[in-house]
Amino acid sequence: MKALVLSGGAGTRLRPITHTSAKQLVPVANKPILFYVLEAIAETGITDVGMIVGDTGPEIREAVGDGAQFGLKVTYIPQSAPLGLAHAVLIARDFLGDDDFLMYLGDNFISGGITDLVEGFRKERPDAQLVLSRVPDPTAFGVAELDATGRVTGLEEKPQHPKSDLALVGVYLFTPAVHEAVRTIRPSARGELEITDAVQWMVEAGQDIRSGELSGYWRDTGSVVDMLEVNRMLLESQERCIEGSVDSASEILGRVRIGPGATVRTSRIVGPAVIGAGTVVTDSYIGPSTSIAEDCRIHDSELAASIVLRGSSFESVRRVEASLVGRNAQVALAPQRPVAHRLVIGDHAKVHIQS
Repeated sequence: MKALVLSGGAGTRLRPITHTSAKQLVPVANKPILFYVLEAIAETGITDVGMIVGDTGPEIREAVGDGAQFGLKVTYIPQSAPLGLAHAVLIARDFLGDDDFLMYLGDNFISGGITDLVEGFRKERPDAQLVLSRVPDPTAFGVAELDATGRVTGLEEKPQHPKSDLALVGVYLFTPAVHEAVRTIRPSARGELEITDAVQWMVEAGQDIRSGELSGYWRDTGSVVDMLEVNRMLLESQERCIEGSVDSASEILGRVRIGPGATVRTSRIVGPAVIGAGTVVTDSYIGPSTSIAEDCRIHDSELAASIVLRGSSFESVRRVEASLVGRNAQVALAPQRPVAHRLVIGDHAKVHIQS
């Protein structure tokens, strides 16, 4: 059995971060989302992984390499444009051959792994198996309709009047039967080959399409709000670990992880939080649900419930919450006079100013 990991896409909901970085490599709890995906795949015993990549392919190649760090063998499959999940299956035909495969979206996070689901599929071998999760607002997702035995009888993409509350998670399991479906369907109104259309074709062809419901936590990390929520959840489960230097004037409370070479001076850190290797925190407060990456500088500032990427700095800032800060950013207190806002803002950014 093989795995197909989708790591293309523009990440428009995470702009401007994704103007310069792959959305799958944005870290939560100081580790890229994509790494959690690859670790989950390795836990299933699958070792042969095809990675669909687009414009950010070089960055993903640099981060993942040949996959050996995860116990995997990774083959990169370029996609000229994000033309749909079924298109990804279509262009991966040579890599997949006649093997069963797991398809996993590289920006989805699932707690507890997927090993049980994969083992069940291997044992039963339906033509396809969809992984589902109950959601409060099904209109925002692809939704599955099931019969009494749990077989899929129909699919709807973002329906106005959902027939169930079971949303498609970004994990699919297929036999080679799916290849005829992706060859047969036509692009949707948005110009993409939809995997929901391919599976619906299989349903109408009388194939055995089953479902597996997730019992654990699932999140599509396509937005800042979702990234911060996954970050919070992961930090809640971490253990306290102090590898860096903390002076006697500082206070470290709760599940706080301080990386090697990090320095904390005259500061208060309230967990769960993580301070990356080489980061320096002085005269500051770091609140719960905060991840600060490697080689950052935080001085005389307050941060909480936020993600700060590598190499960024805060100087005399009160107070930052629920924020996602990119790499090598500089945030500082502006002069009080003249009263004006001075901004350098990237494309598609959203700025909230209180004045």
